[in-house]
Amino acid sequence: MRKFKNVLNLGRKELWSLARDPMMLLLILYVFTVSIYTSATAQPETLHNASIAIVDEDQSPLSARIASAFYPPDFTRPKMITQGEMDSGMDSGTFTFALNIPPNFQRDVLAGRSPAVQLNIDATRMSQAFSGNGYIQQVVMGEVNEFVQRYRASTALPVDLALRVRFNPSLEKSWFGSIAEIINAVAMLSIILTGAALIREREHGTIEHLLVMPVTPGEIMASKVCAMGLVVLVATAMSLNIVVRGLLQVPIEGSIPLFLCGVVLCLFAMTSLGIYMATLSRSMPQFGLLLILTLIPMNMLSGGRTPRESMPEIVQDLMQLAPTTHFVELGQAILFRGAGLETVWKPFLALLVIGTLLFVLSLRRFRKTISQMA
Repeated sequence: MRKFKNVLNLGRKELWSLARDPMMLLLILYVFTVSIYTSATAQPETLHNASIAIVDEDQSPLSARIASAFYPPDFTRPKMITQGEMDSGMDSGTFTFALNIPPNFQRDVLAGRSPAVQLNIDATRMSQAFSGNGYIQQVVMGEVNEFVQRYRASTALPVDLALRVRFNPSLEKSWFGSIAEIINAVAMLSIILTGAALIREREHGTIEHLLVMPVTPGEIMASKVCAMGLVVLVATAMSLNIVVRGLLQVPIEGSIPLFLCGVVLCLFAMTSLGIYMATLSRSMPQFGLLLILTLIPMNMLSGGRTPRESMPEIVQDLMQLAPTTHFVELGQAILFRGAGLETVWKPFLALLVIGTLLFVLSLRRFRKTISQMA
């Protein structure tokens, strides 16, 4: 009971220290609100109001038909320009695409020749450049073929492919973006808050006060893990209900309490990792550099952005040691597919084992650091 009271009192002190740090509070608020909303609503990989200009040097019914095939929401209304305005518009970034239809284009098409149509692309806008390139080619070739055949008809295929999209029938990217960002936010803030709490103690000199108190290094570490984990857990629950389900109208298929249990296990592992990283760092800038080297690979290779099956096998095996890999697995299974405990017990168990190992390793390192300071 005494150890529990010590952890409780030290945890209360950590919460008061966090409450007096406006930058950390602003970071928590931003990550669980604005960052999630922007990640869910931004769609850089798809065509959306892509600016296009057309140089119509043919002025024929076929060129007019091609120009009318581009319309919102994929493209803005095509702007008809001259050839002299094309280069300046591309240089200034006014147009992402510029289509140049040459003179006598319709005559050459009807004569069976193969006239060339020039498509200029602003490749600095990478996401729209890749997807828009193929789409514009399909539009131009489709209009030319229908013009030559003199009728518009759909080809009846011998096989009817019936598509059934599970878990996200309308393919709303906001559904995936918001959930993926919450998973990343939990992993990021759990490391940042615990690491910053320990480094703050060292920089302010209050760690020496703790050394003369009747508390053990395990109690000090447990208080930081519990306090910072509680903050992230509450922020996650509020973000899921207010931002994801309320503001973005994203349906949650599975049990939120079950997901929050997974969040607790992930916080147990990630906060322990944050303590360990803080003991390796002597200042906040060093901790920030170490954070970059840790979080970016974990974010890219844990399966939240790209399926792990598409990665090399050695990377898949190595990432089994990362807690974020198992957290992404259980988070997607619960929130997207409505999985129960009978499905996600393996990542739950993996998080518990990894968290215990990280806690023991961090506690040994923390005790060594404390003894050197004493």
